[in-house]
Amino acid sequence: MAFPAFPAFPLSALIALTLLAASVQSSYVYDEEDPYQPVTSDETVAVGGTVTLTCHVAESDNSSLQWSNTAQQTLYFGEKRALRDNRIQLHKSTPTELSITISDVQLSDDGEYTCSIFTMPVRTARATVTVLGVPGKPLITGFEDAVKEGDSIILTCSSTGSKPPAELHWYRGSERLEGRPNMVESNPNEPTYTVSSSLELPVTRDDNNAMIACAVDHPSISNGDKRTEQPLSVLFSPSVTIKPENDLPREGEKFYLQCVGFGNPEPTLFTWKKKEGELPPQVKADGAFLRFEALNKSDNGAYLCQTDNGIGEGEQEYTLHVQATDNADPTAMSTSSVDHAVIGGVVAVIVFIMLCLLIVFGRYLIRHKGTYLTHEAKGSDDAPDADTAIINAEGGHSGAEDKKEYFI
Repeated sequence: MAFPAFPAFPLSALIALTLLAASVQSSYVYDEEDPYQPVTSDETVAVGGTVTLTCHVAESDNSSLQWSNTAQQTLYFGEKRALRDNRIQLHKSTPTELSITISDVQLSDDGEYTCSIFTMPVRTARATVTVLGVPGKPLITGFEDAVKEGDSIILTCSSTGSKPPAELHWYRGSERLEGRPNMVESNPNEPTYTVSSSLELPVTRDDNNAMIACAVDHPSISNGDKRTEQPLSVLFSPSVTIKPENDLPREGEKFYLQCVGFGNPEPTLFTWKKKEGELPPQVKADGAFLRFEALNKSDNGAYLCQTDNGIGEGEQEYTLHVQATDNADPTAMSTSSVDHAVIGGVVAVIVFIMLCLLIVFGRYLIRHKGTYLTHEAKGSDDAPDADTAIINAEGGHSGAEDKKEYFI
């Protein structure tokens, strides 16, 4: 028996009918235990990134899975590509799973995607792809001019292209600052936002060269990835210090004082004065230096250094006390006193020893002289008369020698 021939059914019409059937059945509530019900998950991706869409079923009756985009255009029917978009690639295809990837994601890819399985009836599941608009690097305005100490400055930070709206935060170094609430505006012709924030900051001289930063907080970026910093310039009057060449200026020596000014702008002109009157003739003011060719007692007194940087004035005083040349260094004097004490002690010991020796030697001499006189007088004890005794006492030994006769 012959069957009548049917005209070829176009593939596009078949796909359209399939999508229509899927749309009709999309509201159907299925049993959670249905093994043929496809399962998907929502995904979030930033602009320019890659997202993977996965659809799977617990069991398969050899029916094909299909992914469709937000416009209900078929992307993949099983392993077969249906839409010519090279950004969309097949990731995995099995009887129970169909996974595809979309690279270089754009804001237009945001929306709801459909996974269908062509059983009877057709079953579907939906996956929402959220595309995050990446905020641009923040821009800070309000730094056009330097600000004077004690004034306030108003800074504005803005970032565009975020979706959802970004959050902006202010910092001074690592210190968090509280700015005004963020203002959000929609960008024309695209689903992104421009966010701005302002900061009013009273400044002091300590804020000079401080880094003021505006940072973007958004789920599409890591913290700190979008941050703009700019140093703050604060104008302030100079503070002055005077540095002497040394701490012990001596009479007759050369000497100088140096005036150091710190301000913004840095001071370059300095004025020297003596508090009690005019500068001495031998003292020369040389910019930041006050030079003394030969110190004199008459140079003693208070000296003033004054400077002006156009924002304010600064002044400092230094009292000069010239040491006389006969005034030795206290350290040297202390050392000399110690040396003299040691030498004096040694000399005292030597003198004491010499006195002891002299006393002992004197006593020795006195004792031996008495013995000598006693022996000299012995000759007078046996003398028969006074003349003989005197002769014997004066040198009786020689007489004794005279009494000796020698016979040849």
